[in-house]
Amino acid sequence: MQVRRLAIEGAFVFTPHVYTDTRGSFVSPFQESAFVEATGHRLFPVAQTSYSLSRRGVVRGLHYTATPPGMAKFVHCPRGRALDFIVDLRLGSPTFGRWESVVLDPYDARAAYLPVGVGHLFAALKDDTAMSYTLSREYVAENERAIAPTDPELRLPLPGGVAPVLSERDRAAPTLAEAAAAGLLPDYDRCRGLDEELRSAAGTG
Repeated sequence: MQVRRLAIEGAFVFTPHVYTDTRGSFVSPFQESAFVEATGHRLFPVAQTSYSLSRRGVVRGLHYTATPPGMAKFVHCPRGRALDFIVDLRLGSPTFGRWESVVLDPYDARAAYLPVGVGHLFAALKDDTAMSYTLSREYVAENERAIAPTDPELRLPLPGGVAPVLSERDRAAPTLAEAAAAGLLPDYDRCRGLDEELRSAAGTG
């Protein structure tokens, strides 16, 4: 397992070895020993697993969860291909407003870990792209928030060649500056406290 610490504090990308033979392939996107070695703690207690299916051009995000309650995520792409963006939305964070992107697909089988308060967006690069989510909290619609994926301050390089397909909520989402002015963004210290609670619940490994 290769591990890359992102420029966003607390976020990581994991790249496992993919075993292939004449039958096909086998891969383990999450491996606890590698996760603990990289982060210093076990993965959060799992409250929900989910997946989405998207056609090429679909953009989902930029999404985050109101904090509290907050939500940590571990995501990978078992089918298709996605350009994944991880964005620090935590007010007061030393990496606030910073983002990184990574291509997720079943061939390299990369997976991303997002701590509480970090935003997530992906653009589907192929039809029938599946994204798998392991979540620290069950989804509650009233707690979910969004930032405009086309925010000119963030300048996320969404793929060209096809018009982005957005939900009504994402089309109407505020910019990062508007969300900050409205008091909608997570607080860095509160996020760190919630991350610590998840670590305590999971154990240190």
